[in-house]
Amino acid sequence: MTLRILLQREGLVAVDKPPGLLVIPGRAPEDQVCAKDLLAKQLGTQIWVCHRIDRDTSGVLLFATTAEAHRRASMAFEHGEAKKKYLALVEGVVAEPVDIDTPMTEARKGKMRVVFPGEQGGKDARTRVRPIRPFDGGTLVECEPLTGRQHQIRVHLKSVGHPLLFDHQYGRKEPLVRNGVTLSRTPLHAAELKLLGLEVTSPLPEDLARFCE
Repeated sequence: MTLRILLQREGLVAVDKPPGLLVIPGRAPEDQVCAKDLLAKQLGTQIWVCHRIDRDTSGVLLFATTAEAHRRASMAFEHGEAKKKYLALVEGVVAEPVDIDTPMTEARKGKMRVVFPGEQGGKDARTRVRPIRPFDGGTLVECEPLTGRQHQIRVHLKSVGHPLLFDHQYGRKEPLVRNGVTLSRTPLHAAELKLLGLEVTSPLPEDLARFCE
């Protein structure tokens, strides 16, 4: 597999990650193929991971080819200087923009939830959601996470009654078929990343674009 390079500059490399591909190797023998190793082989150089996106999430993923570039990018992510936007297919009609400001906490290992009213604890979590266009059975929305909690977009969308159309952890677990496309992965796409004066974009992939036509 060859990864599509979106940008390569100043020791940073942004790729367009396909859905189903891990960022780093998993524990299982069948989960050893990952974006980091593929890119290292493709470029013939050492690769550092600057951030991660979920296995099923497609789109912009940033790596570094030098330790200094990795340090700069990691600091930008840590200090909230990286601006990210995602595209998502959600249930129901989202008619107006929504600003979600609801703390999150761990529900059980590997899964998150929003904090209940009156519950103490939890970590600050904020997401801006903007509708782009409705389609039969859902809405294509743009999500801008202002914080970086695990599964933040997926959990926040569910909390306002608009979960992803397919989500094996937080929503519907049965695949959907529309326009000849079987939706059996979380319909979440990392569409834009801005940091360190760089801007990288990735269009909605064919499977999601056809599904929401």
